[in-house]
Amino acid sequence: MGVATFFNPTRQARVLPGFGLALGYTLVYLSLIVLIPLSAVFLKTATLSGGEFWAIVSSPRVVATYKLSFGASLLAAAINAAFGLMLAWSLVRYSFPGKKLIDALVDLPFALPTAVAGIALTALYAGNGWIGSLLAPLGIKVAFTPLGVLVAMVFIGVPFVVRTVQPILEDLETELEEAAASLGASRLQTFTKVLLPTLLPALLTGFALAFARAVGEYGSVIFIAGNIPMVSEITPLIIITKLEQYDYAGATAVAVVMLVFSFLMLLAINLLQAWSAKRTGRNR
Repeated sequence: MGVATFFNPTRQARVLPGFGLALGYTLVYLSLIVLIPLSAVFLKTATLSGGEFWAIVSSPRVVATYKLSFGASLLAAAINAAFGLMLAWSLVRYSFPGKKLIDALVDLPFALPTAVAGIALTALYAGNGWIGSLLAPLGIKVAFTPLGVLVAMVFIGVPFVVRTVQPILEDLETELEEAAASLGASRLQTFTKVLLPTLLPALLTGFALAFARAVGEYGSVIFIAGNIPMVSEITPLIIITKLEQYDYAGATAVAVVMLVFSFLMLLAINLLQAWSAKRTGRNR
C-alpha cells in the first residue's frame, strides 16, 4: 500500500518544496523585507503625540510637497497611460525601421541609474540645454520647476505601462477588429467597445505601477526639481532633510502620511481593475 501510495498517478508532482516550507520561507522573507520596516516606521511615529504629529504633517511646507508629489505622480501616470498605450500599439501592430531599437529603449529607465537620469534630464531641459534652449524663447521653463518634476516622473514611468499592455496586445486577435469593421463600427467604436474593455485591466495595472514609482522617486527628480521650498520640493526630499537633521520621528511621520495616501490610491485603482476585469469577463 505504501508503494502504491508513493507511485499514485493522481498525486500532483511539485518541483518546489511542500506547502509548509514554502509558506514559512514566504512569511520570513515578507517580514524581513516589508512588514518589519513598515512596522518600524509606525512605531517610531507613535512616539509623537497627536498634536506633534499633526503639526509636522500639516505644516505648509510639507503640505506643498504632498500636492506636488501626488499631483505630479497622478498626472504623469495618466500621461504614461495614454502615450504608453500608443507606443505599445505601435510596437505590436506595425513594422518600421528601428523598431527593435525603440523596443529596447523603452526599458532604458529601468537600467539607467536614477541619478544619471536626473542629471541627463536637467542638462537637456535647462535654459542652455538642447531642449530647454528651444523652449526658452516661448517662455516655457522646465528645469527647476514643477514641470521638470512632471517630466522626470513621466520618463521613469513609461516602461511600466508599455510592458504591461504589450503582452495583452500581442495576444489580442486582429480578427476582432476586422469583425467590428465588417459590422459597420467606426475606428472609435472599435477601440472603445471592442479593444478598450480587454486592455483596461492591464492599462490600470500599468497606471498603478507608474504612479507608485513616481510617488517614491527621488534620484531622477531631485536634480531637475530645483528643490525650491513651496514650489518644486517633493515629499521624499522632506523626509531626507529631516533624517539629515536627526529628526527621525518627524521623518517617519511624513512617511506614514505618504504611505497611507499611496495605499489608499493603489487600493482604489486595484478595486477598479478588479471591477473592470469582472465586467469584461461577464460581457464575454
